[in-house]
Amino acid sequence: MSQPELSRRISLIQATAINMTDMVGIGPFIVLSVVAETMHGPSFLYAWIAGAFLSFIDAMVWSELGATFPKAGGSYNFLKESFGPRTGKLMSFLFVWQTMIQAPLVIASAAIGFAQYTGYIFPLGFWETKAVSGMVVLLIIFLLYRNIETIGKISVLLWIGVLVTMAWIISGGITHGHFLEPIKHINDGLELNYAFAAALGFSSVKTIYSYLGYYNVCHLGGEITMPEKNIPRSMFISIAGITVLYLCMNISVASVLPLERIEKSPFVVSEFIQVLSGHTAATVATVLILWVAFASVFSATLGYSRIPYAAAQDGAFFKIFAKLHPTKNFPYVSLLFLGAVAFVFSLLFKIKEVISAILAMRILIQFISQAVGLIMLSKKKGRAFFKWRMPLFPVPAILAIIIWIGIFISTGVHMMLAGAGVTAAGIVAYTIKKRLFTEKL
Repeated sequence: MSQPELSRRISLIQATAINMTDMVGIGPFIVLSVVAETMHGPSFLYAWIAGAFLSFIDAMVWSELGATFPKAGGSYNFLKESFGPRTGKLMSFLFVWQTMIQAPLVIASAAIGFAQYTGYIFPLGFWETKAVSGMVVLLIIFLLYRNIETIGKISVLLWIGVLVTMAWIISGGITHGHFLEPIKHINDGLELNYAFAAALGFSSVKTIYSYLGYYNVCHLGGEITMPEKNIPRSMFISIAGITVLYLCMNISVASVLPLERIEKSPFVVSEFIQVLSGHTAATVATVLILWVAFASVFSATLGYSRIPYAAAQDGAFFKIFAKLHPTKNFPYVSLLFLGAVAFVFSLLFKIKEVISAILAMRILIQFISQAVGLIMLSKKKGRAFFKWRMPLFPVPAILAIIIWIGIFISTGVHMMLAGAGVTAAGIVAYTIKKRLFTEKL
């Protein structure tokens, strides 16, 4: 009996919807206050601009690799191809290794944020909050347990909810009549010194977390129609659209609420709507925010479930993860495993604990190594080898590496050590696997 294969059924619109729903999760609604508090002034908007800039130049790296290697697993394939037969096996293994930890953290963070915002409507105790976050993960697994064509349609529906929510927030600020005030005062009290640079770095850790997901389409590379065109297009459309939405949302909120209230509020967008339209409208807005958070968990879980599958299919990870559902053609073992770990994480951690951890674990092996690998592969294969080519190469790739290093440092010493520790443990695991268990995988 032949093994079923992934089908290329995801269109440009669906791919863009998957990216954007992953990007606009609970993140921007939670970190808005954190960023404002860290920057402590109207210049907090610069942190959102910095996140957009890094996402844009990093998407050039993803576009070159995604269009050239449109397979399930994204970075797993990119690292393997870029670093060559020997080092590539180690790097791709390390990527899957850290994915098995950080992917459930990403899923759990959105579920935890969902539970936190639910507290605006229904005051929840500790155990009630954990129960809500756990149930979100379980419901996502249930919805994803189906074929990719149906999932593409669900993604578009969830995306519509995202756009409606953001449109309401932005239009509320515009109709309030002072929409441009935060922009006029963005430089008030601004001094370009070390303190500003440090605050911008720490704040950018949070804003970049809110942009993550622009590359989700690369993890689904084996299911995208016309991948050499649609993978880059979906990423740049997603980043451009989300940048406008994020900036307008922050400006809108800051044009209505004083910065002091923004910095201290755990439900800043709900309070923003309450000031404009009352408690009932704020409750409806909170329900829409929960819709957005749910959509993000859905999209992220979909993309990450393809990574262990791709590695196992390639013989570099446990064979059981290579199994596709016999009738629905999706990697159900990978989906169930990541969902189970995310369920446990959602019960154990708090939202602020996981945001920095997510970035610290990913930067070394995924973002920095991927850009380095692209430069190496370009020297070996030549620029004509790539199906899509960034302008001014290699400047955007080098700039991305430099900024990612700065973000890694900004996560803090403990998170840097944790990220390095996960990588070191992965190297040990790879060495043991290679010497003792290669035949058993």
